[in-house]
Formats: sequence, structure tokens, C-alpha cells
Amino acid sequence: MSSQIQSIRQMRILVVDDEPSNLLLLERMLTTAGFTHHISCCDPWSVCELCTAYEPDLIVLDMHMPGVSGVDVLHQIRPWMRRKGYLPVLVITADTRRELRKEALGCGARDFLVWSDVGLDETEVVQRISNLLETRLMQLKLEHANASFERRIQERTTQIEAAQVEIVNRLGMACNLRDDQTGEHIIRVGDLCRDIAIEIGVDPAEAELIGFAARLHDIGKIGVSDDILLKPGKLTDSEIEVMRRHTTVGSALLAGADSRVLSLAQTIALTHHEWWDGMGYPYGLLGDNIPLPGRICAVADVFDSLTHERPYKQAWPVFEAIHEIRRCRGTHFDPDIVDAFLRLRAEAEPERMAA
Repeated sequence: MSSQIQSIRQMRILVVDDEPSNLLLLERMLTTAGFTHHISCCDPWSVCELCTAYEPDLIVLDMHMPGVSGVDVLHQIRPWMRRKGYLPVLVITADTRRELRKEALGCGARDFLVWSDVGLDETEVVQRISNLLETRLMQLKLEHANASFERRIQERTTQIEAAQVEIVNRLGMACNLRDDQTGEHIIRVGDLCRDIAIEIGVDPAEAELIGFAARLHDIGKIGVSDDILLKPGKLTDSEIEVMRRHTTVGSALLAGADSRVLSLAQTIALTHHEWWDGMGYPYGLLGDNIPLPGRICAVADVFDSLTHERPYKQAWPVFEAIHEIRRCRGTHFDPDIVDAFLRLRAEAEPERMAA
């Protein structure tokens, strides 16, 4: 016996008929033919429950039963059949009406066998059942192959995403290590951007992308010389102009990427120094004209920059930095973003915020 036939003989069959003698006859045929997993049911009302518990690969169904017809049973189990994909139903009945055949097939039956005056042809019954189960087996193998293929795609996607994480982190650190010796500024800003995004109701998956993309907010500083970037004193007007170009330089570096993360990173790099009141740079965008990721990063970047030491400044106390963020609500920063930030700080430090 081939492995294919052996597999078919081990598939689960549910036989539904209100006549015990018919059930015994069909069970004998199945057993003689080598089918090892089959159960019988003479109560059509319990078919749905049996389908859920037994999960048959084939249903052999009588059409005329007291209280509920075979067509009624097909209607009841149709939602379950849809969830299972291809689930064959073989109708066996003495009713020869064409209308019944059409109705049964229209309700999901896959084959139709009529009792003759001399009963059933055992060979034909077994062959029809085998044919239907063979199709069911092919469908299961296809589902398994598709699932395996999807797993391989997911594994490959995970590998690609991990590579993107590594690249983004290293790009961000390569730039920020020049004025942030730990390289942790980009991580802190990214994490705070994610938390603020979630706080204002952004979908968590999208918020995660925003936080990740924000790690490249200052990538354009790669085009700023150390003489300006690390200058301990006040910048001249011309030096300020050069420093401000890091927004457009960063945008240009990230432009044209197909990646959703890099597209968000371009937006953030370009707009995280725009001000809510239109007094920011590079374009002086006003209010909601500033993309949301840029508005979020504006708050996160300023707060983290204020609270950590740089070559050109001392770290501010956290409460002073929070006060500065609050003071700039509605001028530098989007009021809703500031409110979300303050809620997060209140959760982290309830006593200090209450004071």
C-alpha cells in the first residue's frame, strides 16, 4: 500500500444518518476498505458539536432525517466548513429528485450518491470516499506547504528587519558619537518618541516605527564640521546657518528609500526643528503642517538634549527641563504632544510632577 493510500485510510470520517442499519452498513464498508478513523452519528442536531470536537476530513450525510434535514445540517456547518477550507461532504440518499441534488450541491456538498433498489455499490462508495479524501489530503498538503513557505518568508523578513535595526543604530551612532560620547542619545530620543506616539493614540506598531526612525533625526550632522558641532562658545550667525543645514542634509541622505522606516526617518530629520508657531527651520512650517513624527521628535530631542551634558553645555536638572518644555507649549511645541509628554513624566515621577 502506498503512503498516499495509507494516509487517506487514516483520515477522519463522520457518518450522519438517522437509520442505525444504514450506519452499520456504511461503517462495515469503511472498516472493510481499511479506513481506521470513522465515527457515526444518528442525531443530526449534534453534527456541529461533533465537527468541532472530532474535526472530520469527510462527512457522509443522509438527506432525510426527522426534525432537521441534510440541507439544514449543511447550512449549520457551513461556517465551520469555510474555516476548514476544502471539507468534502458526500450526500447519500434514496431521493432522486434533481432539485434536491442541486440544493445539496449548492449548500456545500461535493458529491452525491443515490441508494438504488438493491442498496449501495460498495466499490463505488469506497471509491467516491477515497476520491474526496484524496482531494482533501492534497489541500492539507498545500496548506502545510503554504504555512512552511510563510514561515520561511517571516524568518527572512525578521532577518532583514534585524539588519535594518543594526544599520539604523550604527548610522545614528556614527553621527552622534561626535557630540555624545555614549551614543545613547539616539536610543533615548527614539524610545521617548515611541512612548509619546503611543500616549497620543498612534497604533503601537506605527509608534514603534516612529521611535526607531527617530534614531536618525540628526544624521545630517555628518555634514557639519567639528569646529562648529563641538564649539564650546556661542555660534556666529553663519555657523548657525551651517548647523541648521543638518536638517536638509539628513533629508537628502535618506531620500528615495523604499523602506517605511527610512521614509519616516527622512521626515523626522527634515522637520524635527520646525516650531508649532512657524518660527522653526528649515521651512518655517506652522502647526499641523509639520508632520506628526517631526512634532513628536521635537519634544523628545529637546528634552533629552537639555538633560544630558554635551561638549558645549552642562546637563539641566530634569525638573527645569520639564518646566522648559511646558513653557514652550504652543510656541515651539505642539500642545497635544507636550500634554502627552507631561502625562508620561507624571507616571514616571508622580511626586515631583505634583510638586
